[in-house]
Amino acid sequence: MLDSAAKMKGQFGDNAAARTASLLGNLLHARFRTPSDLIRLHETVLFLRAYPQSSEVARLADQILCRFAGRLPEDCDAFGDPEISGIAGTAISTAFSYEFARSLLERHPRAVSIDWGAWEHPERLAVALKTLIPESRDDFEVEAHPDYRAWFERGHGSAAWLVESLTPDVYNLLEIPLRWDPGERSRSTLRIPCRELFIHDGPFLRREPGMIAQALALPPIRRTRLKEAQARQILGVIVDASAVRYRELYGFLHPDLDRVEHAALGRGVDVFLFGPSVKLPLRDYLCGMFFKNGVPLGYIECLTRGGTMEVGFNLYYTFREGEAAWLYTMLLKLAYDWQADVNTFSVDPYQIGNENEEAIESGAFWFYRKLGFAPESKELWPLLTREEEKLAKPGYRTPKTALRKLAESKMVYHTLVSQ
Repeated sequence: MLDSAAKMKGQFGDNAAARTASLLGNLLHARFRTPSDLIRLHETVLFLRAYPQSSEVARLADQILCRFAGRLPEDCDAFGDPEISGIAGTAISTAFSYEFARSLLERHPRAVSIDWGAWEHPERLAVALKTLIPESRDDFEVEAHPDYRAWFERGHGSAAWLVESLTPDVYNLLEIPLRWDPGERSRSTLRIPCRELFIHDGPFLRREPGMIAQALALPPIRRTRLKEAQARQILGVIVDASAVRYRELYGFLHPDLDRVEHAALGRGVDVFLFGPSVKLPLRDYLCGMFFKNGVPLGYIECLTRGGTMEVGFNLYYTFREGEAAWLYTMLLKLAYDWQADVNTFSVDPYQIGNENEEAIESGAFWFYRKLGFAPESKELWPLLTREEEKLAKPGYRTPKTALRKLAESKMVYHTLVSQ
């Protein structure tokens, strides 16, 4: 059943919708014993929820995902990898930054606690406690093994107390691991409201020649600025969606509440863009998160200086079989509309495989190359030419050694403005 369900991703038409719904109906009651099968079930169903062939498929997918916590074994260690973390019924444990910790504690106070067993440096707590509880200095100065936790409990005894009492820099230096049980904010169930479900009753949009140039030539995509209450609500969703995946961005840490903007790209995709409240000294900064049928799909981060915008595009692993090229192109268009003086897009070497084996395995270089990007270093062009000639032969795959070499340089795309 898992094999059959996975094969339904990207299959369309009435028959495909009926077959997918039938499979999901069976999977709703099927029992799986191994973590690998449970993970595969979760990722397949979450993809189908974001890219459903019918409203019935979306409904059944939500049923499976909402009940997923009941499927998990008592030992959930196998579900902690950042690639699949945040599944319903599991918890997150890490040293969140001050800003993320504060956001989580303000919105989910009962679900967040200090993970004492995972704290590698509890002795650092003495620095804070000597100031917050002066009488504790006796123990910390003369005892060989002071009881940090006992003194902590004599204070207010909560992570929220530390966040409220300490400066961001001091808090971050303590590296306090927080345990968060996301509950309904898990990766399985976190959603934003969507006015209308987009049903995929036809083939996915694929990459086409000149795709980016055509998108940049279109009229600006309409953006709507959110009111403060709406902005706070969506930023809470963005923090939660990032925290369950152990990810933080500068803009997510320091969002500008006065300019959070929404854009609907079509095909069920909503994007929320904003800059930072604390500006960078040399570069303009823009970031955002995008959703498909209410499901978080990934995020974008843009750094602009001197007409060049470096774009970091992260589509979560679960959804990489969807309309990645179209989605990336539309996000570039949206960022271009926001910062119209851009004449070059660039991609950092890490994104294409420099010290990033996941990008090497996925062939990320060719994703960008086939959209029109080229290595910034002309020294790599002869290698690129040879590889493109070889790719014309059926069955050829670029060796990893060549991909690592090609990933040593940024990739750039010159917009129509500079051509």
